Amino acid sequence: MARSHDTKGSGGLSQRQLRVGEQVRHALAQVLQRGEIRDDLIERIVISVSEVRMSPDLKIATCFIAPLGSADPQAVIKALASHAKFIRGRVAPSLAQMKYMPEFRFRPDTSFDNFSKIDALLRSPEVARDLSHDDDEDGGADEAPRNGDE
Repeated sequence: MARSHDTKGSGGLSQRQLRVGEQVRHALAQVLQRGEIRDDLIERIVISVSEVRMSPDLKIATCFIAPLGSADPQAVIKALASHAKFIRGRVAPSLAQMKYMPEFRFRPDTSFDNFSKIDALLRSPEVARDLSHDDDEDGGADEAPRNGDE
């Protein structure tokens, strides 16, 4: 019986999707780093490509972008989207082994913002107080008994 390639039920991406996504991310980062895109906004800032997720058929590449500095992420996404066909052509030589060149879709990467919110929450006085209160109550009860201490 043939193996199913449907990864939606398992909640993850296939090895092939991950591998191709990483190749696309690397090629896209090189295009951005070399400054091949002639756009005033894109040329002025550094853009980080944090992740590329490939569709199961490898025809759509969703690129998560984080502009470094004070640039508006939505403006950068719009500028990149307007140059998507040009970017696709510049990335193509790096992905010559692919049957189809994926369509690029750009999305803002919010993982850095989420990390900052979680970090701020964990550093808040209320959480610090609760964590220190839990440590005092445990008194080492979570430790496993040693060989002679049972």
